[in-house]
Amino acid sequence: MTTFEVLQVETVSGNVIASLPVTGIQYGETLNAAGSATVGVPLDAADPSTLGPARSSLVVLRDGEPEWGGPLWTATADLAAGSLTLNASGWHSYYAARYLDMPGGYEGKTDQALLLRAWIEHSNDNHGIGTDTSHLTTTGKIRSRKWGFAEFKNIAEAINELADEDGGFDFRYQTHWANSRKTRIGHRLLKDERVSLRFPALTHRVDADVTSVAYDGSRMGSTAVAFGADMGTGVKPYHVVANPRSGPALTQVATYADLKSTADLVPKAAALGAMSRQPIAIPTLSLYPGVYASGSFLPGAWGSVNADAGYVQLLEDFVITERRHTVDTNGTETVALSLASKEVFISGDSS
Repeated sequence: MTTFEVLQVETVSGNVIASLPVTGIQYGETLNAAGSATVGVPLDAADPSTLGPARSSLVVLRDGEPEWGGPLWTATADLAAGSLTLNASGWHSYYAARYLDMPGGYEGKTDQALLLRAWIEHSNDNHGIGTDTSHLTTTGKIRSRKWGFAEFKNIAEAINELADEDGGFDFRYQTHWANSRKTRIGHRLLKDERVSLRFPALTHRVDADVTSVAYDGSRMGSTAVAFGADMGTGVKPYHVVANPRSGPALTQVATYADLKSTADLVPKAAALGAMSRQPIAIPTLSLYPGVYASGSFLPGAWGSVNADAGYVQLLEDFVITERRHTVDTNGTETVALSLASKEVFISGDSS
């Protein structure tokens, strides 16, 4: 039987402080986002002198190996029930509170991976949490970014914007043992080419239950327009992408207020165009236990989902946007996946 354990660690050092007795665990990974975890602990089992928001992080072990980690941000004590609820977010959440605050601002034109490395290392060098960037590999895709000091660019936002464009990438943080004695936790930033990972084909009522499917056409567009920063004259750079039209004319518009050139807007408009090509099918499903290891279903991976249920006729490829785990007091685990049509993740121009 799979075993689960939750560690309390120091956010900065990664040193393991305690193994927490838990009454329930919920945790999940979200594509190109922080993900979250909620852990229940008996009220008298937590030490307020060592466990606290920001300074502490939580790590979920699965059969003794780290599977999820991130800073603790809130704790809610229920004195009547004698319980403490701990809420953590993945390591990426830390970078929502770190900024590119170099004197004079930041300017860089280089490979995507080198931009990521520069931003994370700036935080590491200034009392950060030691995110390992050594596994980031260059792609040959050159991007330029420029922010003045007064723009005070949020590092998490900068990473998200770099990933979420045509020719972008999927990123995730991998939590791991940092020493052989298993007394310290580390984490590294990883980057994959978009839709480069696969997951096994799933069939409704064979190896998974498709619990719901949403169909969203609100972001469809025959034209996609990306605007940049106001240059002070009321004029903004922009780029337009046209999609084949099979219905009424629709326009999707986005503004990227910190991009100052048309060239920087080209991959943004292309990504917006890809997202608006068709309605998005969004299935949610639960995996049957024991059929596949949950590690086979990473956010960003794609594969086919088959379901034949009246209006729902799925026989296409999807990308996992979220994976959620729930572990009850008996140690029984359920794994749920949220997905979206693969087509909206496919780049039109990977330059």
